[in-house]
Amino acid sequence: MNSITMKMQADKLIRMALQEDITSEDVSTNAVMRSAVKGTVDLIAKEDGIIAGLDVYARVFQILDEKTEISFNFKDGEAVKKGDLLGTVTGDIRVLLSGERVALNYLQRMSGIATYTHSVASLLEGTGITLLDTRKTTPNMRIFEKYAVRVGGGQNHRYNLSDGVLLKDNHIGAAGSVANAVKMAQEYAPFVRKIEVEVETLDQVKEAVEAGADIIMLDNMSPAEMAEAIRIIDGRAETECSGNMTIENIKTITALGVDYVSSGALTHSAPILDLSLKHLRMLDGA
Repeated sequence: MNSITMKMQADKLIRMALQEDITSEDVSTNAVMRSAVKGTVDLIAKEDGIIAGLDVYARVFQILDEKTEISFNFKDGEAVKKGDLLGTVTGDIRVLLSGERVALNYLQRMSGIATYTHSVASLLEGTGITLLDTRKTTPNMRIFEKYAVRVGGGQNHRYNLSDGVLLKDNHIGAAGSVANAVKMAQEYAPFVRKIEVEVETLDQVKEAVEAGADIIMLDNMSPAEMAEAIRIIDGRAETECSGNMTIENIKTITALGVDYVSSGALTHSAPILDLSLKHLRMLDGA
């Protein structure tokens, strides 16, 4: 993760996670470690996958004690195998114990997303389709989860509501029609912003094209309906398919000629990658 992004955005969230886990003190650690003793612990992969979030993992320990030393044998985006020694953390044993769970929570979650995204992206290789995530992220985890999607080979859709115009069914309902919603967005949004509109029927597809939408999202359509929608659009707008796109069914759209596919499952349904801190030991002379 970019160092500026880490300091300006991620640090405060990591501190919140640590404060959630340590509201007054780490009673268990303070009971067995009454003073600072230098030690080291190993980060071990317990299953195969794509690693993501190593900088975030390291930052947890560095926030607790900036003198903590972290070394890695892998980089974000690399494949790891069960049993691999991914790295070590060396420092005050109290820091290693108190930071363990939060550090692993971030790394397991981010690596799980990267692994799942990599599996989905591999199914789209050679199709020309760009795999996108969504805003269906865990509260206060978006910056980490969207980073993990990129590590896994996907791309980010808009980051938040300020990032772009996406007119969904309820926006259309509020505006009265697809055409009205697109027209109002064109009048209001900065000219550098593309206007994307979500449609559910072929009639709405026609309306969106005629209104001048830049991107048309085909939501929850069957493959046959999407094929007809793409024929109607005929290159006059970029196309995105969405709605229950998972690793199990994404192959159904690969031959349609759609430009993008967005999948909330990348972030809301990816399992964690099982990782563990093991073999904590005091260093000689400590």
